[in-house]
Amino acid sequence: MAEKLNFELVSPAKLLISESVDSVVVPGTEGDFGVFINHAPMMSTLRVGFLEVVNGSNTERFFVKGGFAEVGDKGLSVLAEQSVKVEDLTKDLLDAEIKNVEAALENAAEDTAKAALAYSLNQLNEILETL
Repeated sequence: MAEKLNFELVSPAKLLISESVDSVVVPGTEGDFGVFINHAPMMSTLRVGFLEVVNGSNTERFFVKGGFAEVGDKGLSVLAEQSVKVEDLTKDLLDAEIKNVEAALENAAEDTAKAALAYSLNQLNEILETL
């Protein structure tokens, strides 16, 4: 049996997943990246998007927003500000997130903060269109 990657996905509300998996695709702020067993140590912040957990022929998807991912000797840990299984993702939840980001964008003073919020808003609207 091939070695597996130890993976944990945690949100403030609960531990969503903690198991050994084949790989995980993470939506990092610099782009998506895949993590397999024996991946080099690294850290990344998360952007709004989908995290994919692959285990054999099964792929589980989660909507994530904010937080960070850390790859270390013990595997991959993702601490997300918000995370829900894709099948639990609703239009109402996305609408609420869009309103929150729009309000933050109106109040943002720095150009870098405005750019990050505008990017998140664009991502949320694209995800909303897929529902």
